[in-house]
Amino acid sequence: MRDFWIIFKQAFLSKAKSKAFLITTAVAVAGIFLLANITTIIEAFDDGEEESTAIPVVADNEALVDRLGQQLTAMGEDSELEVTGDSRDALEEQLKEGEIESFLILRAPGGDSIEAEYVSESSEMFGFPMMLQEALQSMQTEMRAAEMELAPEQAGALFEPVGFEQTTVSSSGKTEEEMNQARILVYVLMFLIYFAVIMYSNMIATEVATEKSSRVMEILISSVSPVKHMFAKVLGIGTLGLVQMLLFGLAGYLAIKSSSSVSEMSEEVFSTLGLGNIPASTIVYAVVFFVLGYFLYAVLAALLGSLVSRTEDVASLITPLTMIIVVGFIIAAMGLSTPDAAFVTYASYVPFFAPLVMFLRVGLLDLPWWEPALAIGLMVLTIAVLGWFGARVYKGGVLMYGPSRSLKDLKKALQLGKE
Repeated sequence: MRDFWIIFKQAFLSKAKSKAFLITTAVAVAGIFLLANITTIIEAFDDGEEESTAIPVVADNEALVDRLGQQLTAMGEDSELEVTGDSRDALEEQLKEGEIESFLILRAPGGDSIEAEYVSESSEMFGFPMMLQEALQSMQTEMRAAEMELAPEQAGALFEPVGFEQTTVSSSGKTEEEMNQARILVYVLMFLIYFAVIMYSNMIATEVATEKSSRVMEILISSVSPVKHMFAKVLGIGTLGLVQMLLFGLAGYLAIKSSSSVSEMSEEVFSTLGLGNIPASTIVYAVVFFVLGYFLYAVLAALLGSLVSRTEDVASLITPLTMIIVVGFIIAAMGLSTPDAAFVTYASYVPFFAPLVMFLRVGLLDLPWWEPALAIGLMVLTIAVLGWFGARVYKGGVLMYGPSRSLKDLKKALQLGKE
């Protein structure tokens, strides 16, 4: 075991101290803090002088304009409305010359109805017009309710939303809140596994190929068994990956806590999406499928990396591995809307797709315990078989030199591994 931990330590520290890893981690952490505090940074460079946001209004009833301004203020809009005596043509000319950004024409021809026209310099300005329309609609409702001599309670009763609740009698159904929780976690896990497989599997294969190209592998194999060497590499770089992701998670947490605006927004989002009470079982399944998914693909990456003698050949040889995880990603993405579809169910038992697809089903459906247990068992069995098979290929593959002929070298590696 001493040899195992020596290689584990070497694999972990060599990558942790590399410039590429340090720079990537530092840039990612800095980016997280930058995004979380972007509002504060912008305000720091702001000279404090705000341009007037007054919107010219053509109207014959100033009381109506004042009422609209109060309604917008109540909705959280700070734009000011200013009654103007300019004509429409004059305002359009000012708009073309850039003197104003927009203007409003407001009329109340029937006393209880409102007609408005909002003219802006670009059709991309859709946020404020939508709020303006909502404010005007509310005002017109109040005006018509007053015209019909309805009490405020009676007017409010007309627009009271209908009581509607969706439930299911299926044993595999979940509430909308639980579905939202699961969808968020599935998205996160999908990207985590994709990121881990692409980055760390390539790192493992490249590390093996680098040792072969420098002839260090011959010295290592003469003193340490190939099985110990392979699994020490996989575990060392896998541990490094988990540490890096924990750093990202910690950086994200600290960034959110250090930014008051993001913290308030995140609390609102978490409350809206129902992420404040995530079931512990969902978190456990996320960790289990992530770890097993990493080791499944990492063992395969180490096997493929042992077949090449040059680091330039690594990318082409692990392309099949990358395509497998991409297919799993696509199936999981399609299953977000239909998690009980037949193709999703079948794919969830395929070990290479299970980390994404079975977790999708566990998160979105109430499955009997044996279904995820079966998928986990199949993954563990596949990892064991790949470990046994990979150790034999690895034993012969690390001694193979010369140009790689893709997966055809597996047979030659197996023959060398028996000797």
